[in-house]
Amino acid sequence: MKFHSGEIAVQKRAGVTDIAADVGEGIVDSIPDGAREFVAPRRMLVMASVDSHRRVWASVVTGPPGFISLLDKRTVRIGSLPPPGDPLRENLRTEGHVALFIPDFVAPRRIRLNGRGHIVDGAIEVHAEQVYGNCRRYIQERLMVGTRTPGDPMRSEVSRGSELSEHDREQIRRADTFFIATDHPDAGADASHKGGNPGFVRAIDSRRLAWPDYNGNSMFNTLGNIEVNPRAGLLFIDFDSGRTLQLTGTASIDWNPERAREFAGAERVVDFAIDETIANEDGFPLIARFRQYSRFNPA
Repeated sequence: MKFHSGEIAVQKRAGVTDIAADVGEGIVDSIPDGAREFVAPRRMLVMASVDSHRRVWASVVTGPPGFISLLDKRTVRIGSLPPPGDPLRENLRTEGHVALFIPDFVAPRRIRLNGRGHIVDGAIEVHAEQVYGNCRRYIQERLMVGTRTPGDPMRSEVSRGSELSEHDREQIRRADTFFIATDHPDAGADASHKGGNPGFVRAIDSRRLAWPDYNGNSMFNTLGNIEVNPRAGLLFIDFDSGRTLQLTGTASIDWNPERAREFAGAERVVDFAIDETIANEDGFPLIARFRQYSRFNPA
């Protein structure tokens, strides 16, 4: 079975069981031949991982073209690590659940790969268990054009907290994209992206967020994991300044249609309660040039 009980439960409630079964035929257990050409020029990926307290984190890893390589049909090697202070470094000291989200922000296309991974000799090796490309909606077009000059190495670049600062809230208000990591205790981790026009994510207060869940691929990998395990991790990247904001906490699904009508285009709403925040002023070293919003973004 390609879907676990949580995914099936959400698919049934959303009334898309038949569509999901059809789309799910695209999930395979090895890396397709065309993936090598796709990953070769990529300069970033997002990875889901789980810490020793079973909290889930989403991390961005960047590198020059070629830093993502395929060792065989089941193994990916990532020749970079995230910046110091990112939980991924500690989480993958031993093998654990991971998931990769590898986007092309220009096409736009993406590959998702779920499996197990760990750090080996300064690189990350991931053994694939599920691989698929899926819905391209809500990806804003951006072109990676270079690497920014690092900030002052003498300043404290990484800050941790238990609630959002005003700077954090402003970053979230301006965001048109974020990435979400979830984990099923048995089926493994998942990493995905959410996109919309700026303001689609709402900071309810310093500890709570909410965002609309739009029509997508009908597989409900993210919401299916949340149905079983509410722990999730979010990653916001300020593509202009390079600031990253990582959040870990718990998510829940609000199926109330009245609530959904508060968000343009929403089919349901996801709420998120924050446990910990990590902000890094220089967490994303690439220079990204914005081109246009996705034509699928609800107005």
